[in-house]
Amino acid sequence: MRRFRRVLIVLLILLALFWWLSPGAGPSIAPGSILVVDVEGSYVEAAETPLLSRLLGDGRRPFAALLSELHKAARDDRLSAVVLRIRDLELGWAKAQEIREAVGRISAAGRKTVAYLELASLGANLEYYVATAADEVVLSPAARAPVIGLAAEYIFLGGVWEHLGLELEVERIGEYKTFADTFARKTMSDPHREMANSLLDSIDAQFVEGIATGRGLNPDLVRKAIDVAAMTPDEMIALDLIDGSYFEDQVVANLGGGAVVRGDDYAAVDPASVGFHPVAQFAVVYGSGAVVTGRGTSSRSGAPVLASDTVSTALREAAEDSTIRAILFRIDSPGGSALASDVVWRATQLAKEHGKPLIVSLSDVGASGGYYVACGADAVVASPGTITGSIGVVVLRPVLGGMLAKLDIGFETLTRGAHADLALSTRPLSDASRTRLRKEVRSIYDLFVERVSSGRTLGAARVDEIGRGRVWTGAQALEIGLVDELGGLYAAARRAKLAVGLDPDADVSLVPFPRPQPLAEQVAEALQRAAIRAAPALPLPRLGRLAADWLASAPLDAPVLLPPFVWSIQ
Repeated sequence: MRRFRRVLIVLLILLALFWWLSPGAGPSIAPGSILVVDVEGSYVEAAETPLLSRLLGDGRRPFAALLSELHKAARDDRLSAVVLRIRDLELGWAKAQEIREAVGRISAAGRKTVAYLELASLGANLEYYVATAADEVVLSPAARAPVIGLAAEYIFLGGVWEHLGLELEVERIGEYKTFADTFARKTMSDPHREMANSLLDSIDAQFVEGIATGRGLNPDLVRKAIDVAAMTPDEMIALDLIDGSYFEDQVVANLGGGAVVRGDDYAAVDPASVGFHPVAQFAVVYGSGAVVTGRGTSSRSGAPVLASDTVSTALREAAEDSTIRAILFRIDSPGGSALASDVVWRATQLAKEHGKPLIVSLSDVGASGGYYVACGADAVVASPGTITGSIGVVVLRPVLGGMLAKLDIGFETLTRGAHADLALSTRPLSDASRTRLRKEVRSIYDLFVERVSSGRTLGAARVDEIGRGRVWTGAQALEIGLVDELGGLYAAARRAKLAVGLDPDADVSLVPFPRPQPLAEQVAEALQRAAIRAAPALPLPRLGRLAADWLASAPLDAPVLLPPFVWSIQ
């Protein structure tokens, strides 16, 4: 009886939670209403935030949900204006560009758009870049949003290991494959510097052009304004960087004072009420985070992972589902396991055999293993700021013997077989084993080149020329043939519509794959993450957290497909 009572209590709690979180009938939107949407924090490439994550206060929101609400607002004639309240953002340039495109569609539909910046940081390049897509840009009176120009910072830890007596052995294919340089070098190599400057130049050009277009300024004037680094509202108004400085209530009043609808409430508005009538269903298969073998959607720390079994199953189920007309493969991944990448690549080829178009949409990152899993699609779509390419392979092998000796820790090694020392971590490789490792790395690189060559219909020599570990922006990748079109998920969906013979402006439903986890699995993962988060952690900046997540998922005892850590341009 006591056990039955416990089960009943749990069921009642779950029913209450589902009732609390389930959408209602939706708010009533009066004509002339003003929608206020918060754009802040981080966004994850997923259909929805899991139930338990929401209950535990996970601040990451689905990026697709933001795009969906903005797309719905563009169709809603009851809205007279849309205000974007922009605070600190933790996202890449590609997502920023997709937000800009969505805001542009709202303006094109005849609705006034205003970006309201609430920022107090020393630099707000990306936030301001997003804001300039709006018809007007307004700064909160006490906010500071200086546009200070872009910067990329690279850290090299090679000297640290010398003090510890630890040695790092690196084998790689491609002089631009600089993933290991962060750990093994003290300074930036010439190829690394060339690539880093090329990336910075490309993003900088997009940054300046976006501001110039949005604000109706000459690019040269934008560059001069960046060098001035105007900080106060008056300084920014004088340079035509913003249109005014008001509080949020004043912004709404200046728009006519219509009824205010908050973004969280607007999410409950039925798309059908704004004329959304889908004529087909497309699958959206999400592949986010480090590429790993096995199943799951997140690591033990809660970071998303592109797990080979999970994503392969999602591709297969989408391909076999008779209600699905096309498959959109949404990728936001820096790569990881070479083996897992090839498993997912094979799944894309099997999915294509069902005759449905497979269109890849690259988000902020589709590099190394993230590009490997994309290259076999019917088409690859990327934003101009997407980090992509990095066709190369690297092995990073720590040698711990010197460090153990410094700590007076003794060790002995015994082997059987000419290359058994490949399994050791206390001594450097023999010449014969190093040669053997180089052959393995070369064979994986050749396979990578072969996959890209066949998928992109490029000669192997050409793939090697633009490969060798080099990272490109989406704009550069279009020029060299690694992507087919510039744009975000919206552009990928339009391409898929054309592929199945639909009007590019026809409405389609996007069905997420893999399906949401069962509640029991969510509970297990949430408890595991809670235990890990309870442990003391170093206060790492965002880039450090990304690097830690990659390292935690990367099989460093095997060849990996990972780009340089520091491609983040702030």
